[in-house]
Amino acid sequence: SAVAWNESHHCRLLAGLVPDQFQMCRRNLEVMHSIVRAARRTKSVCQKTFTDMRWNCSSIQRAPSFGPDLLKGTRESAFVYALAAAAVTHSIAQACTSGELPLCSCGSVPSEVPGPDFRWGGCGDNLRYGLQLGTAFADSPLKSSKLGTQALKAMNLHNNAVGRQVLSDSLDTKCKCHGVSGSCSVKTCWKGLPNLDEIASDLKSKYLAAIKVTHRLIGPRKQLIPKEMDIRPVKETDLVYLNNSPDYCTPNLHLGSLGTQDRQCNKTSVGSDSCNLMCCGRGYNAYTEEVVERCHCKYHWCCYVVCKKCRRKVERYVCK
Repeated sequence: SAVAWNESHHCRLLAGLVPDQFQMCRRNLEVMHSIVRAARRTKSVCQKTFTDMRWNCSSIQRAPSFGPDLLKGTRESAFVYALAAAAVTHSIAQACTSGELPLCSCGSVPSEVPGPDFRWGGCGDNLRYGLQLGTAFADSPLKSSKLGTQALKAMNLHNNAVGRQVLSDSLDTKCKCHGVSGSCSVKTCWKGLPNLDEIASDLKSKYLAAIKVTHRLIGPRKQLIPKEMDIRPVKETDLVYLNNSPDYCTPNLHLGSLGTQDRQCNKTSVGSDSCNLMCCGRGYNAYTEEVVERCHCKYHWCCYVVCKKCRRKVERYVCK
């Protein structure tokens, strides 16, 4: 992230680029800021999205050197690939809008007729350009790399496409009001993308409902089909995986499991962050922590708030 990205030789500083990505970097140096930003956002958003589960996305920290849990075609790797593919497209689309990239600008004006009380205007996110460059960058390692089986490549390409599809489906109309004294007599509207957290939330739902598949010859070519014969065919919006995940309860370097010892849990929850599920039945330890908070806040006319600092003790629980 500290690289200036103003000289083509900077592309050599990124470890792990396949030839197609290296050429894309040299031809589109100005896009690299968006790609680096997308990688950083993928890490932070993934960890935030899974903070309440046994797998808390900590294995993404070493990217692009993934651990075993993200290399074996698990549902966790399905989520990471889908989110990363969505993130790079999202980042490039919004960089066009903000004027960061010289080869693109605002998204095209929608062909649909606006309603009677609004008009198309503003600067929409350039999803088309984001998809074009984002797909080229995210998919090229899976098409040119000799690493991994054909089944794993097919799975990752499918999940990349799911991430971009979820992002494309999220493009929504956003409006701003105009008029005397806030009357909103006219609304200027444009097409914009939500933040990446919303995309990750949608993908988490798909992660929980992911379908285990096998790569089998159907007709003239191999396809991903459900491992269990009584499950419906795979849709373009389904995340898929090849191998079962470890339970993440105990450390196992071979499987990529870090275990949940010392993870914080919620004693009153019945969800995935509950002490029973998070600690895998091992029990938990309680400790008291003192926190400092703003309190007794008063608004002063005009225009600031003054608060005091209060200390209170909070009970925390961590897995044994």
